[in-house]
Amino acid sequence: MANREFDIIVYGATGYTGRLVAEHFVREYGNAANGPKWAMAGRSMDKLEAVRDEIGAPKSTPLVIADADDPASLEAMCSRTKVVLTTVGPYQLYGDKLVAACVKTGTDYADLCGEPAWMREQIDLHHGAAKASGARITFSSGFDSIPFDLGVLMLQKEAVARHGSPAPRVKGRVRAMQGTFSGGTAASLTATMKAAAKNPGIIKVLNDPFGLTPGFEGPDQPSGLIPRYEDELGKWSAPFIMATINTKNVHRTNFLRGHPYGKDFRYDEMMLTSPGEAGKAAANAVVEMLKNPFGAKPPKPGEGPSKEERENGFYDVLFVGEWPDGKRLHYGVKGKYDPGYGSTSRMLAETGMALLDSDAEGGVGTPGSFLGEALVERLRDHAELTFAVEE
Repeated sequence: MANREFDIIVYGATGYTGRLVAEHFVREYGNAANGPKWAMAGRSMDKLEAVRDEIGAPKSTPLVIADADDPASLEAMCSRTKVVLTTVGPYQLYGDKLVAACVKTGTDYADLCGEPAWMREQIDLHHGAAKASGARITFSSGFDSIPFDLGVLMLQKEAVARHGSPAPRVKGRVRAMQGTFSGGTAASLTATMKAAAKNPGIIKVLNDPFGLTPGFEGPDQPSGLIPRYEDELGKWSAPFIMATINTKNVHRTNFLRGHPYGKDFRYDEMMLTSPGEAGKAAANAVVEMLKNPFGAKPPKPGEGPSKEERENGFYDVLFVGEWPDGKRLHYGVKGKYDPGYGSTSRMLAETGMALLDSDAEGGVGTPGSFLGEALVERLRDHAELTFAVEE
């Protein structure tokens, strides 16, 4: 890929989240002499030109026409670049042809997918061919599932350094979060439910913690679906809506890296409420809310919060490593900005930057499996995430 015209193409740059990804490149690398050669892609030249001007990108920023329904245009786009970053979802509706084009042309790919049944389908279809072509197909490169995937990875690194072994049990606990669900997340969940109604086999993948590790079934996992009192933390915990996808990605990273967390590794994610009866009531209220998480009027793809709302958002996730002899290790991951948009757009952009420098072999994987600590460093430097042991 050394002679490709571009380093990175942002595909879907005229959409709400794609525009934020493009803004990140303007903000972080617009005046850097050694910055990436990047381009914006979408279906409409007029819309691409308008977005380019609105975000303050140079007039010289290349614009590329490509359409999810036109395989030839996708293949032509992929052949021009080292990395494609795509925000065009739901991916089960619009992602098949782009993944195939990236695999065929040996082009790295990163998306924001939180659709595990589609991801498993792509693993089964393309993992071997991607290894052969060198394409690194990198799913879930936003709030699903980077803070969780990399949080566990960094905790386990510290666990080995401090205690000589990985923690066989890790709890992911969302301590605080302010932000909104993206329209893309709502559309993806709706598409998944419709697909599951037609194909009951999808339900098996959704319910299986090891749905993304074909050929490997680990130990029984904590469900994370029932509110519980966390004695050590002194608070109640409730189900976390994104745990279904995040936990699968954590297990896939462990699987693809050769099980550095152990083959007996157990992991779950929940969100903390508060102590006492108020915390218990709040946890039970979350259970009811998750029956209809988006309410009567779910956000539509392309809609999103204001700049002020994005910049006032944040998240704070605690990871607790536990050993049978009672040892514990706490590790925190915190991010500025609305998790579903402001932080997610930065994470996707920096995943693309990290892929440019990676020498990982091809395949269908995760940010943790392909990039690991190198991505952690980029997120610290360019996306305002913190990763740190908590004493």
